[in-house]
Amino acid sequence: MKFLSVFTKAPKHQRFNYTPRFYDPQKEEMLERENRIRLEMEKQRGEMKPEESIHRTRIAGSFRAARKRSNPEKATGNAVMIRLAVLLFITVLLIAYIEFGPTALYAMILLVPFYLYLKFKGK
Repeated sequence: MKFLSVFTKAPKHQRFNYTPRFYDPQKEEMLERENRIRLEMEKQRGEMKPEESIHRTRIAGSFRAARKRSNPEKATGNAVMIRLAVLLFITVLLIAYIEFGPTALYAMILLVPFYLYLKFKGK
């Protein structure tokens, strides 16, 4: 088998052609603003139908604005409380199972939905 490989060409390394792209957010916003103004001017002159002028939302700007509006401290507090409640429930269930056996599981499975029903019945 080695004899046949002497007559064939050995594979060369693969070349990686990478042309870097440069992103300038200010230039992109300026071009988008110019296009939007140009479309509005054409619309005012009557050169374009109103349904043809499509205003695209700026995704990057939308994400930045949403990040400024969001309040992560408030959301984190709720998540921590829910996590604590779930862990506490699992711990109590495990202790009850160790103490009383499978009857504790059946009681918890039946009592928890009943409790939740009574709690949220008025809402």
